[in-house]
Amino acid sequence: MLRLSKMADYGTVVLTAMIREPERSRSAAEIAATIHVPVPTVSKILKILGRGGLVASLRGAHGGYLLARPAEQITLADIIDAMDGPIGMTECSVTPGLCSQEAACAVRANWQRINRAVLGVLREITLDQMIAPVPQTVDASALSRKRAPATNRTQETTS
Repeated sequence: MLRLSKMADYGTVVLTAMIREPERSRSAAEIAATIHVPVPTVSKILKILGRGGLVASLRGAHGGYLLARPAEQITLADIIDAMDGPIGMTECSVTPGLCSQEAACAVRANWQRINRAVLGVLREITLDQMIAPVPQTVDASALSRKRAPATNRTQETTS
């Protein structure tokens, strides 16, 4: 199963919480209260995002965190890379030489192709798009199809 790490997911949630008023700095505690995640977790995420160049921290009485650049210039690939490191479907997709099977691997080139496709999509989706509503489309053909009763399907697969 391919799955984004919980920290990368939280990183996205933290950043989207900062979009509404991008010029206003927020404390880790304020962000944590907004997204219902513990303050220590949010603090850790903000430090990682800061090292990744996605948030800037301000010191002082009106200090806190704000987006380092406009939301439309921050991609999901940027966030995942900052939180988890380079995006790779397999180890050899990112760093050659880690696998002893690499030279004779029949599927390596295809994994690299898949990795490039996934990375391309993640580079096209920006932070501001993550808070936009997703259009709901209904597949009318799926609604009109009738499924065979379960007993018929069982008999068909056992014959």
